[in-house]
Amino acid sequence: QVQLVESGGGLVQAGGSLRLSCAASGRTFSSYAFGWFRQAPGKEREIVAAISRSGGGTYYPGTVKGRFTISRDNAKSTVYLQANSLRPEDTAVYYCAAASAMGLPTLANRYDYWGQGTQVTVSS
Repeated sequence: QVQLVESGGGLVQAGGSLRLSCAASGRTFSSYAFGWFRQAPGKEREIVAAISRSGGGTYYPGTVKGRFTISRDNAKSTVYLQANSLRPEDTAVYYCAAASAMGLPTLANRYDYWGQGTQVTVSS
């Protein structure tokens, strides 16, 4: 079992930045790839970033590439999402997820554990 707790969400003006954190506990942190997903009201959950077990591989969809950065600190068992140049359309609940699968999973059904989510609201 892996427990994930997100923090760092909040209200920010368009153009601003937030840093989300995901603290993991339980099994060996380095055994998991991690992803950040988001879900806005009435929309499907979508991936915004993923990072491999080693941290050497990352993935971003076109909607956030160049604005969001995922990183991990294995010593602190924490994954981060630095979100810059935020837009109103980035408003959503952001979820951290852990995957035991190899490689760089980008689909939600490849992830085994999920956090409770943190709200990010970007005002125009």
